[in-house]
Amino acid sequence: MDTFVDSSWYAYRYTDARNDRAPFDSKIAEYWFPIDQYIGGVEHAILHLMYMRFWTKFMRDIGLVTGDEPAARLFTQGMVIKGGAKMSKSLGNVVSPDEMIARYGADAARMYSLFAAPPDRDLDWQDSGIEGVQRFLGRVYRFVVRNAKPEHPDWRKPVPAELSADARTVQRKLHQTIKRVSDDFQGRWHFNTCIAAIMELVNVLYRAEEASARNEIPAPFLADAQRKLVLLLAPFAPYLAHELWEMLGEKGSLLKAPWPQYDAALAKEEELEIPVQVNGKLRAVVTVPADATEEFVLQQALANEKVKTAIAGKQIVKKIYVPGKMVNLVVK
Repeated sequence: MDTFVDSSWYAYRYTDARNDRAPFDSKIAEYWFPIDQYIGGVEHAILHLMYMRFWTKFMRDIGLVTGDEPAARLFTQGMVIKGGAKMSKSLGNVVSPDEMIARYGADAARMYSLFAAPPDRDLDWQDSGIEGVQRFLGRVYRFVVRNAKPEHPDWRKPVPAELSADARTVQRKLHQTIKRVSDDFQGRWHFNTCIAAIMELVNVLYRAEEASARNEIPAPFLADAQRKLVLLLAPFAPYLAHELWEMLGEKGSLLKAPWPQYDAALAKEEELEIPVQVNGKLRAVVTVPADATEEFVLQQALANEKVKTAIAGKQIVKKIYVPGKMVNLVVK
């Protein structure tokens, strides 16, 4: 009556751990169960979870619980691979977290683990990858060091409605990033794409620094963009995020700060780049307004010099347009 048996019902005991008269109070357990989300490795699923499900049904049959299943959803994460083999003490290919933290910092170690692969796939550990994440966090830190100006008289004023073209570019990317990160948090949990989106946002912010130096990006907007960047970064690099939060002059706790809100209107692209293919081969990319009609997009595609050269002397038998995505001209 040990090992698997104990691990099969301990979660129920957690709901009423000080009960000295029964395993747990059924009403208290009913409040907490089923577990909303269970996370475990694939090996875990065929051992511990199988017994946990059986034990739950057994407790149901004797009247201790009313539910049939201990958890509503299961998410199975991948394994960490190094040198072509599953990371294991017996194989001697284990990477010490303490060594990684001492060398690169806890934020870089954590963020690399989340960035290197989707959580449901195996992670092929590469030391060069964690170095890249450390450099990225350094870029974020340097950007805030240069641009955090909480003493500026306009720092805490509302973001103006009218913005320059450079500021609108940052604003658009910012809200697109908020949406991507928020959507992934809702269930996909592909934190690697969240981090990639934040990296793209930081690239846009870097390109906007010259405009900021020319006062073409107002202080309230730059302050707001940095706050939102730090909030987006916080789940992945909490130590750095807390330090940056203080550098931005924020007095309240970062842990209690509300998550940034996505605005569809602000995220909407004003222009789109549409790839143009001829018989499936990319020939050109045309830029059109985001609300352009199919007729207008096709006109722009056919007017492109590279496309003209590719279809010269040939008959167009079909024009395929995937709205906002691509044009393909079938010729013979």
